[in-house]
Amino acid sequence: MMENAIIELEGLSKNYGSVRAVEDLNLKINKGEIFGLLGPNGAGKTTTILMMLGLTEPSSGRAMVCGINATRNPIDVKRKVGYMPDSVGFYDGLTAFENLKYIGRLNGIPEDEIEERASSMMGLVGLGNEKDKKTSVYSRGMKQRLGLADVLIKEPEVIILDEPTLGIDPSGVREFLSLIHQLSRQQGLTVLISSHHLHQVQQVCDRVGIFVKGKLLVEGNIESLSRNLFGEESYVVVVDVKEDLSGRNNFVEELQGLAGIKSVELNRSSIQVSSANDMTPEIVKFFVMNGLNVMGVRKKEYGLDEIYHRYFENNQTNKEAGMRSENLFQRAFFKKNDAGRTNTK
Repeated sequence: MMENAIIELEGLSKNYGSVRAVEDLNLKINKGEIFGLLGPNGAGKTTTILMMLGLTEPSSGRAMVCGINATRNPIDVKRKVGYMPDSVGFYDGLTAFENLKYIGRLNGIPEDEIEERASSMMGLVGLGNEKDKKTSVYSRGMKQRLGLADVLIKEPEVIILDEPTLGIDPSGVREFLSLIHQLSRQQGLTVLISSHHLHQVQQVCDRVGIFVKGKLLVEGNIESLSRNLFGEESYVVVVDVKEDLSGRNNFVEELQGLAGIKSVELNRSSIQVSSANDMTPEIVKFFVMNGLNVMGVRKKEYGLDEIYHRYFENNQTNKEAGMRSENLFQRAFFKKNDAGRTNTK
């Protein structure tokens, strides 16, 4: 699965005195993939990014980016990676276009290419008509777009975005993330998004990693994480009908007789059906064949918020149990369970 890994973190740890900010992080990210490194503030996400960029040395382990050891060759990594921090600074007295050209020069772009490259980038991020405005009048969302143009102007292979949606209104967030997704697919860009806004980045990430207190608890795509966590709860369909279903227990019995159905809950004008697999077509067909007028079908999905909280709760429960245990064997047992839980790829 990871034959084209462009980011490889192996046993990566970082200590600040007695505080362990990142602990034994192992992660591979494929070329062209959008990966979400998700967790609360203080989880160690930014420290991880700094080690990937060679801006801070790991206490142990190594970070390989584009086949380059970030600690030994940080300059080479910076040539191939674009990084956008959570707050992008600009010269307010200059126009956005002038700011971008300045960044282009800092990145070594030849003078005869800067005008065209900067203009192209402004258009790419949707600021072509706003390029001659001073950045002092730019909104937060516009500044984030300009920051993205800053990152892209040197044509990197990897872009790292640290809390890119912070302070942007909901419509701006959707537009920004849609732009990230579009650029990744069109240009084959590898994107690492660090964020604590789970529901926002869920829509664009191919895979996510849940990061808490310096540890990567789990990583995978939303569907596989949901299936591993919730099991038979993964597929829940609610069918609304026009008729009154009060007392129609025969429907419950007949539905439960279908292969794959786990449970059926009857309400006055709806039935909720849980199944091991997605059986929506079969369930709707059952209602139609029984002469009922289907008014609506709602599929319940467990999103990233539910996944995060379930993993977080599991981790906290095991941690507390380990702290209560005075027996070394029991402590080893809990650690083993924690390690096993992270391998849900």
